[in-house]
Amino acid sequence: MIEARHLRVLRAVAATGSFSAAARELGCTQPAVSQQMKALEQSARTPLLVRTGREMRLTEAGEALVRHATGILAGLTAAEEEIAAIAGLRAGRVRLVSFPSGSSTLVPTALAEMRAAHPGTQISLVEAEPPRSVEMLREGDCEIALAFRYPDVRGADPAAGAEWDDLVVRPLLTDRLIGVVPEGHRLAGAERIGIAELEDEPWIAGCPRCRRHLVEVCESAGFTPRIDFATDDYPAVFGLVGAGLGVAVMPELALESVRPKGARTVPVEPVVQREIVALTLPDLARVPAVGAMLDRLAAAATR
Repeated sequence: MIEARHLRVLRAVAATGSFSAAARELGCTQPAVSQQMKALEQSARTPLLVRTGREMRLTEAGEALVRHATGILAGLTAAEEEIAAIAGLRAGRVRLVSFPSGSSTLVPTALAEMRAAHPGTQISLVEAEPPRSVEMLREGDCEIALAFRYPDVRGADPAAGAEWDDLVVRPLLTDRLIGVVPEGHRLAGAERIGIAELEDEPWIAGCPRCRRHLVEVCESAGFTPRIDFATDDYPAVFGLVGAGLGVAVMPELALESVRPKGARTVPVEPVVQREIVALTLPDLARVPAVGAMLDRLAAAATR
């Protein structure tokens, strides 16, 4: 019989490439990992790993089992959480992953309300930008992922709208991007500016997904931005702009938690927006604690 604990160990070994690294990730000893892998191979009645010197790779059977492990573990988690929820949410767990501007705006109110309503539910939060946050959800490392995506400006990626097709998507809000320029900039007092007016400026860009979208928007306006600095820390973006080192575009959501110093915000055209959503797996969507957390995130987004 294949046990869930053995599947978790197999997934860790596959992800890290060694027993010792898997042991560190799981918080146990290397001999314990080795024993559990041996037990799993005995249950499967076929080798799952091939060891060649210091390298370790999955056999065909091992690859098949790893592919199924995420769905199996997610289903088990859903079953455990649903059983706990029968007792009225006096137990259970919701692990939330969010990108930074969501963590500082939407998440605090939602978490506070969830904790007040269901104090027995364990709630945790870690930060990650998409697509990593979505990978964590699919890998079973969280129950809810806050994520965002931009429209496909060029229309060149037919799969752009399908990246979340296997997930339950709870729309939260649409977040407009705002231009940020130094206080002494020639456009600092403008009511609005066209993105092409910043063609010759040095740029400060954000996370890889934001940076890619910035390039697409600028190229659609007829130029390629010269990106001198890149950081996903919004206070750092304001600091760099305020020091006169470049211009940027930032989500309105981020402006709620950062006080600009030495910088001015100006609406840009064409209007660029990103879609902010909460994501979960179909099995997990039926868990009452997860549903309650999704409801509170949606409520926080309307305030």
